[in-house]
Amino acid sequence: MKLPSPLRLLPLLLIARVAFAADAPIPAEIRAQMIASFEATRTESTEALAKEPASTEWLTRRGDARLFLGDAKGAVADFEKEIALDPSHDAPHWRLGIAYLFAGEFAKSAKQFEKYHAYDDRDRENGVWQFLGNARVVGIEKARTSMLAYTRFDREPFPAIYEMLAGKKTGAEVLAEMEKKSLGENAAVMFFAHYYIGLNEDLLGHKEAAREHLAKAVALSMKSNARGGPGYMGQVARLHYEAMAEK
Repeated sequence: MKLPSPLRLLPLLLIARVAFAADAPIPAEIRAQMIASFEATRTESTEALAKEPASTEWLTRRGDARLFLGDAKGAVADFEKEIALDPSHDAPHWRLGIAYLFAGEFAKSAKQFEKYHAYDDRDRENGVWQFLGNARVVGIEKARTSMLAYTRFDREPFPAIYEMLAGKKTGAEVLAEMEKKSLGENAAVMFFAHYYIGLNEDLLGHKEAAREHLAKAVALSMKSNARGGPGYMGQVARLHYEAMAEK
């Protein structure tokens, strides 16, 4: 997923909430620094919007900060206002699709990723998130019948992840395939592998396995060579991990 230019202005290490255990994948001290960073971004954006209420850039920044502070509904409000001000932001706005999912608006989440698929039919992460939202609405089996179609190869590990979501592979088989391709030490690839395996395990009702994979994903996202973090998708994985840790 490509990041819009306003997001590049955000600090790279962004995270919220408190540690759940001594062995949490993000150290408590770093977590506290990240909380402060997000809160500062939210405050700065709110002050800027009081002066420039039609600024889509500041709405984007505050929406991102709100999401990673656990305020998914606030993020949705900012992103929807951004789109109302500039409708050209609608189709590529995958961040709104993610915010919808965390806000429990699963049908809207799936629809947003369908829009983005029409905009970019190569990014297989759209299909992953469309499935995750749709599965919460119609059930896993029916959601598998309406997964987005892809005809071009996407980056690893997404072809295997997509097959897993379609019920054609297990999480263990995805990991074995990454090892076979000598990708087991690639932090970026393994971040996404563990993250989406974790979400699949959660859908299947395997809560402990989901927590284990999500913890591994968050830990991997903290490595500097991981494409998913410490950045946007690393923080999305952190939100899922924290939600699971609270259960």
